[in-house]
Amino acid sequence: MADKSFHLEIVTPRRLVLSEKVDEITAPGELGEFGVLPGHIPFFSTLGIGEVMYRQGEKKRYVAVSWGFAEILADKVTILAEIAELDTEIDVERAKRKKEIAEEKLKTLGADHKDYLKVKASLDKAMTRMIVAGRRM
Repeated sequence: MADKSFHLEIVTPRRLVLSEKVDEITAPGELGEFGVLPGHIPFFSTLGIGEVMYRQGEKKRYVAVSWGFAEILADKVTILAEIAELDTEIDVERAKRKKEIAEEKLKTLGADHKDYLKVKASLDKAMTRMIVAGRRM
């Protein structure tokens, strides 16, 4: 009988964020969300800003990630992210402040402004953090 779980590791340049046996994940590929179950065909993907959901049995947990890469093998998924935060690590008030600051800046910038994409990414990261933190409540 095939194993119904696989190993998930989420790593940033500063630390190992997560190393667990899981039954399923979804992740924010740069070209769209992808899902992985045990025995998945191997592939490699770039990551955007968003949430990684991992399931262990019936319990789902979430991690906010920003940019990086994911290597998917039949028995292991490795996510190398520039930023990764567990739902329990997120400072919601800080994320709200960052969101407000980014929204105000975007009001004054045109889409062709040199800083537009940087500010938009800041807004996306803040919103992802708020969503991920909200899932634990």
